[in-house]
Amino acid sequence: MIAKALTIAGSDSGGGAGIQADLKSFAAMGVYGASVVTAITAQNTQAVTAIHAVPDEIVAAQIKATLDDIDIHAIKIGMLGTPSLIQVVAEALSSFSGPVVLDPVMVAKSGDTLLADSAIDALTTQLIPRATLLTPNLPEAEKLVGVGTLQQQSARLLDLGARAVLMKGGHAEGATCVDALVTRDATHEFSAHRVETDNTHGTGCSFSSAIAACLAQGLTLEASVTRAHNWLHQAIVQADMLEVGHGHGPVHHFHALWT
Repeated sequence: MIAKALTIAGSDSGGGAGIQADLKSFAAMGVYGASVVTAITAQNTQAVTAIHAVPDEIVAAQIKATLDDIDIHAIKIGMLGTPSLIQVVAEALSSFSGPVVLDPVMVAKSGDTLLADSAIDALTTQLIPRATLLTPNLPEAEKLVGVGTLQQQSARLLDLGARAVLMKGGHAEGATCVDALVTRDATHEFSAHRVETDNTHGTGCSFSSAIAACLAQGLTLEASVTRAHNWLHQAIVQADMLEVGHGHGPVHHFHALWT
């Protein structure tokens, strides 16, 4: 039986982030992927030029249709956008008992806003307490809990109810990129040399969905982050060979299969 994961996120017409990146990541990890589309974006490697939100009731219907029929082993949540949609997703997942990886998508690689400020409170009160793992980058952590050290921010995020937090260091400076997996009991760091490339579109989506795929396969949280971290690093290393678009191109999800 193949492990099955569900992504609840926005669609990226350029194929590098969002649902498209999530499904590619699931497949690269050897997991069957199902999807619930929360928004349709007109997007490429340079900009997000339009966003059309899928009606809340259609999002709820997609989740119900999927969970009623398919034995989903893990869920990844990405772009939601509005307080009402966050509430709908939280209610739709009330009976799901498996692991949930929540990627608090707020800003696209191009700098375009994907989450309204008014939705942050709904995210912190309704979905973060449901998260097995929360995966903010540094700007997202600051928006959620304010400025502070990594230890201070992760402690505040845990206080919001997440069982674990993966503080992603891609926005930090230095030759080494460090991600920190923080729980109440321990902190585990994952380091890699920083790759000089503009082609990092969809790294956050890909990382969180790869972790969800590993959790769906029954790996522990630390083992899931380790495997996903190593895979994503190689996807970034091989990204330049794809030559997709004229802005921030995608990572190479299938680097292990073809180059």
